Parts: sequence; C-alpha cells; structure tokens
Amino acid sequence: MKQLLILSGKGGTGKTTVASAFIKLSNARAYADCDVDAPNLHLVMKQQFQPRTKDYYGMPKAKINTDICISCDMCRKNCRFDAIKVNKRNNEYHVDNFACEGCGVCEEICPAEAISLETVVSGELMLYNDDIVFSTAKLKMGSGTSGMLVTEVKSQLKDVVKNTELTIIDGSPGIGCPVIASISGVDLVLIVSEPSISGISDMERIIETSNKFQTKTAVCINKYNTNIENSEKIIRYCQKNQIPFVGKIPYDSNAIKAINNGKSIIDIDCDAGDATKDVFNKIMKILN
Repeated sequence: MKQLLILSGKGGTGKTTVASAFIKLSNARAYADCDVDAPNLHLVMKQQFQPRTKDYYGMPKAKINTDICISCDMCRKNCRFDAIKVNKRNNEYHVDNFACEGCGVCEEICPAEAISLETVVSGELMLYNDDIVFSTAKLKMGSGTSGMLVTEVKSQLKDVVKNTELTIIDGSPGIGCPVIASISGVDLVLIVSEPSISGISDMERIIETSNKFQTKTAVCINKYNTNIENSEKIIRYCQKNQIPFVGKIPYDSNAIKAINNGKSIIDIDCDAGDATKDVFNKIMKILN
C-alpha cells in the first residue's frame, strides 16, 4: 500500500482542494484527514453513512479534591501557567483545564495530597468504514498532543484497510508535531505551495522537515498566475535542489465557486481542474 501525504506549510494554499481532487481521480478506497485542529475534508467528500467514534485521551490535567483541600495556596503560587483559580465566594480552589499543562508540580507540592493528575477527553476520533474507509479526528479547543492524535488517525486507518493500492492523507499546515506525525511512514509528500513570500518560506521549511525523515518530496504551485515571478522562483528552487516539480495550477474563479458549493474542482469543467489532473498523473508516475 502506497501512502501519499499532501502538505502545504501554511493554511489557505489549496492543500485540501488538491487532496479531495486526488481522492476522486484515484477512486481511493482509503484516505485520512490529519488536520485535527480544523478538519474539513469531510465537507467535500460528503460521507453517506455515520462514523464510528471514540474519545481521544491526551495529556492529563490536574484535579483538586475540594473535600480535603486545606486552601494553603501552595498550588496556585507555584503554578507557572496560572491554571489554578480560587472562587472568592467560597474560597474553593479549582483548575482551569484550558490553562493546565499537566506538569504535575501542584500534585507534587500539595501537603494535603488533594491534587491528582487525571486523563481527560482531548478530542474525538472518527472512522467511516464501509465500502470506503475514511479516518479523521477533531481536537478539542485548547487541547495539546495533536501529534499523538494524528498518529491515532493513521493507526485506525491502517488497522482496517486491506489490499488497498493507494492511501491519500490530507495533512496539517505548518511544520509542528501534527505534520511530523503525518510524515512518518509515508511514501511521498506532495507540497502544495503558493507564489507568495510566506508560501515560499513555508515550502522550504516543509522540504527541510521531509528531508530529515528521508521522505521523497514533490512540489506543485497553486494559484501560480497570481505572481509569475515568485512561481518561477519556486521552480528554480526545485531544479536547484533536485526536487520533482509536478505542475502549476492556475487561480480560477470557477474553482472557487465549486469549492463554495461543496464540490471538488474536478467535478466541473475548469482550468484548475485540468491542471490538477496533470499534477495527479505526474505524482502517480513518481509513486509507481
């Protein structure tokens, strides 16, 4: 089974647009959305059945037993994250879960042993498993360990997929833990770049990250005609660093209309869709 990961380095470049088009072009029977902070691949793919869901438990949070708390204030004074609060009406101590980092300092110093670290639900895993297998997840607001959740998304997909030639993974923006977890074990990373200063910088950072994993990388440009000069810079960068450059997708108002209507850009006749098909064909040649 080949795994193709689509990344962007930053949000808004068209990563999910390209991923959804590739899923349809390949008739992929297995795919995943690893953008656990803001998953939206399901909006385009429109699953026809309900997913199997389960809670995801991330890092533990502190919890104060008010029945044995002696209000010594040691926990609040020593919390580096200002996560421990006092209710002025009844002088009860409680923990702000959004601020707590689960470091355990409060538990260690509490003289009454009134504080413990407990696992809490940090997100939700979803698996659509019918004729098509689609794995995704949603991280709760303020929760950490997003990289671990991405690993779970990939793991539950792998557990149920049998004899599938290609798995397409829509990754997270950036180069943080979710991206690193997404890259692990894949056969090819396609970077969807954009011809902006930030787009070029983020592309270079993603390439550097992929190189550390010794993962093969290819690059395409979305909305290339919004800045021809920067598009040429991206092409020259790829040539200089011997990175396969697989195509240019134009800015296309018809594509925007399709996306806003919940469609893929290959569901309609448009220049962006035609260019994406060319990119897809080149990527399949590299994978095979």
